Formats: sequence, C-alpha cells, structure tokens
Amino acid sequence: MKMNLVKRTFRLSVIILLPLSILSAFIEWKKLPISILVGGILGLLNLRSLARGVERLVGTNRPTGKLLFFSILRLTILACILTILLVYRLVNPLGILIGFTVVFASIIKEGLKSAKELPED
Repeated sequence: MKMNLVKRTFRLSVIILLPLSILSAFIEWKKLPISILVGGILGLLNLRSLARGVERLVGTNRPTGKLLFFSILRLTILACILTILLVYRLVNPLGILIGFTVVFASIIKEGLKSAKELPED
C-alpha cells in the first residue's frame, strides 16, 4: 500500500531530523539539538496545514475567503512562534534553519519521487 506524499515526507523528515539533532548535541549541547527539532516540527506542521488547505481548494473552482484567511492565519501563527522563540533566545537560529531545510529538502525529494511514479499518458 502506497503512503501519500505528506506521510512519506513526514517519515523521511523524522528519519533525518532525529539523528541530525543527536549528532548536533556534540557541537552545541544547549540549544542546537532542540532548535533543529523545533524547526523540523514547525516545518512539518506548516506542511500539514498547507496540505489540508490544498485538499479543500481542490473541491472548489476558486480560492474562498475562508481558505485565504486560514492561510494568512497559519503564516501569522508561524511568524509569531518563530519571533517569540528568537526574541527570548530559546532556540538557535541556525538550528531552526536546519530543521526547516530538512523538511523542505524532504518535500522536494518526495515530490520528485512521486512525479517519477506517475504514469505517462
């Protein structure tokens, strides 16, 4: 049974994020490992919200006000969380960036893999 694109991306991201955060503990124990995990979790939550929005959009012919509102709300919440974490220096900015990058790279990899699996017409 095939897993869908979002589930495969989640799985790949977790497989990369956990060992990466463990290895980063040898570089900087205090904030880097948790920062990588926080960046990855925020990236994965953002991906899940985006996927749900796209699923709702597929049923309509045009974006609805509700969909646009929730997209802006999602990005605003993400920006607020990142701002709070960075202003209070609870996380390492490089770690957050690494976490987001892992999720982004996983999305690209799984998207390309999924595109290759599509049957040609």
